[in-house]
Amino acid sequence: MTKEISGHQIAAARALLGLSQRELARKVKISTPTLIRMEASFGEPVGLFNNIAAVCAVLELAGIEFTNGDEPGVRLRKTPGSDPAASILVEKLTSENDE
Repeated sequence: MTKEISGHQIAAARALLGLSQRELARKVKISTPTLIRMEASFGEPVGLFNNIAAVCAVLELAGIEFTNGDEPGVRLRKTPGSDPAASILVEKLTSENDE
């Protein structure tokens, strides 16, 4: 995770993928309250760096692109098939298939 992102971007990315907080927390192997605290942050997500990085990695593997600059946000990649990591179904994302 090299870009600065906000907790609200994490929440938006999760919603864009149609995941509940519980589902994403389970995939990342963090507690649901930890994810809730991250997402509640208007600015930088609250939490341990490794947990924030893991959440971002799972979301990015699922096809999320975090955008920054004047208009921070999230979007799905235009062509998820062009990235081999994006071909992993969200339901199959685990720490075992991290690169």
